[in-house]
Amino acid sequence: MRPFRYERAASVSGAVALLAEAPHGAFLGGGTNLVDLMKLDVARPDLLVDVRRLTCDRVEELPDGGLRIGAGTPNSELAADALIRRRYPMLSQALLSGASGQLRNLATTAGNLLQRTRCPYFQNVTTPCNKREPGTSCSAIEGHQRDLAILGTSPECVATHPSDLAVALAALDAVVRTEGPDGERVIPMTELHRLPGPEPQRDTVLQHGELITAVDLPPLPFATRSSFRKVRDRASYAFALVAVAAAIDVADGVVRDVRVALGGVAHKPWRAIRAEDLLRGGSAREERFRQAAEAELAGARPLPGNAFKVPLARNTMVRTLLDLTEGLR
Repeated sequence: MRPFRYERAASVSGAVALLAEAPHGAFLGGGTNLVDLMKLDVARPDLLVDVRRLTCDRVEELPDGGLRIGAGTPNSELAADALIRRRYPMLSQALLSGASGQLRNLATTAGNLLQRTRCPYFQNVTTPCNKREPGTSCSAIEGHQRDLAILGTSPECVATHPSDLAVALAALDAVVRTEGPDGERVIPMTELHRLPGPEPQRDTVLQHGELITAVDLPPLPFATRSSFRKVRDRASYAFALVAVAAAIDVADGVVRDVRVALGGVAHKPWRAIRAEDLLRGGSAREERFRQAAEAELAGARPLPGNAFKVPLARNTMVRTLLDLTEGLR
């Protein structure tokens, strides 16, 4: 363990100011990912600013009928919240499919969104990794490929984003509220994370010292008919090979509106915009669902070791939509 300084800030603005003075510092929430990376010598902060108790740790109703999730809300409490379970069941399902009960008790909403890839080469400091050390090459491209991305990759990085919660929030058009050195701003969830491009070391669009303070869920009445399906190597405590978050509104056998996002397939939660566009106004039938899934995955560029993810993602999307529309078609 490398030496570091620990500070407990008294306010959000104080935390932001502390980190602004430490270019190699980091915010500490639940620490379930950051501390592991420090032990592996992947993360080397010289200052940890404890923000666990600075931001709201509960779910609140908004005047427009949406919900605001405090950045400090533990994953377990968010998953159990009655409003979340009733209005946005995919969100609760996504949280309960991740980690373990002990970790969910400690992990926070903001920390879950900002967790880093579990690519084995990123976590192994003896191997080259452009995400960990830009310009050193990507060991994963010629290495173990099973868990890697099939959409939005670049020659510099094929890692996947690990958060299940982020996938559900992307499908629900959530927005992220932050406070940083330049003040407050609101970022659409679909724009928070980045594709790797030539700078895979940058996971998000956040500036150094910018702190997530809350996540807002817009009112979406048909999200009560939503689901999160996760395909993984074992039944618990495993990251997604493929995940699908979906909500659908069907009337008289026709899709009036739909939201779909994929996990385990890209460097960021992948909003299935092309599939959604094809589904709206069409019949809620398996053939139509399959056509939409195939159109979304037409741009996939799998590696030999993860080509199975393409049909897996297609079939998982179709099965999720079929289950949601059972009895409505």
